[in-house]
Amino acid sequence: MSANSSLVPLNWPLLVEETLRRRKAERLTQKEHAALASVSIPTMAAFERGERTLTLAKALDILRVVGLVDERDAGQGAQEIFVREAFARWRALTKELPADSFARFRHGWYRFDYAIEGDVQAPPLSELETIIQKAEVRHTGWPEFVTMTRHELAPYEQDGLIECWVRPDDERRLADPAHCDFWRIAPEGRAFLMRGYQEDSQDNVRPGTVFDMTLPIWRIAECLLHAVRLGVLLGGPDASFSVRFRALYSGLTGRVLRSLSSSPFDLVDAGRAAKSDEAMLELVASRSAIEEDLAGTVYTVAASLAERFGIVSLSRDFTRSEVSRFRAGRF
Repeated sequence: MSANSSLVPLNWPLLVEETLRRRKAERLTQKEHAALASVSIPTMAAFERGERTLTLAKALDILRVVGLVDERDAGQGAQEIFVREAFARWRALTKELPADSFARFRHGWYRFDYAIEGDVQAPPLSELETIIQKAEVRHTGWPEFVTMTRHELAPYEQDGLIECWVRPDDERRLADPAHCDFWRIAPEGRAFLMRGYQEDSQDNVRPGTVFDMTLPIWRIAECLLHAVRLGVLLGGPDASFSVRFRALYSGLTGRVLRSLSSSPFDLVDAGRAAKSDEAMLELVASRSAIEEDLAGTVYTVAASLAERFGIVSLSRDFTRSEVSRFRAGRF
């Protein structure tokens, strides 16, 4: 290193110590820090132990959460910044709720985010809410990125994008973790959705104990279709684009596979327990792949999720059947 260089050697133990200090100062749990950084809890724990086997990208994601990365190029990691800010916003909205509020998703939650990459144009914010309403996919009774007209539940402008928090309200007919969504959509085609588990909203199921493999297949399919609809609305009917999709399932420990609805295909491995507390799943798919082979596209993500429950080869027929059942719904 030259004598006049402004660079100094990296003091890794000191950096880890400062990260811990800032996390605690911001009252973040290790699990929350991991979620904000989009890394696994074991990765977060390894970082805090000072291990040096992490990739540089994951270490930077962890450091970025507590302001230890100089973000001079706003174009770098734009989706990660979008997701991190969305998750931080959800924490801010829910932090004053009672500890037992269903809107805090205390038994676990999942979140989806996607970015549309390609031939799309960002509309004025004043037009985005109408576009979002047109992009809504209604194959289930409670769609993702739901838009309602009731004032306290309707989407609104926040930080240069459209945001919606379906606030907890015991007077609502659907007042449970699966119907207290938080979502954000940016004009350039970035989206974030967070929701509690539908399995935790069943009268005959103890919260935190069941994971129904059908539901992720439906929800992932729904999110991919939403991304395509939004991309077409932003880019026109002939727009060419890809969808960079990501899902994070949290709170899996203690859950076992079980079917909560009838299906023409049995999940032969029902009863298996989760092998980890969370699952991070990623996919990049073209518009044409999603439109022409939705079941095949969903399968690549669902199969990886099933592996977290010890299913090494999820049935393609099962996935295809569930996607067909999902698409048959009309609301």
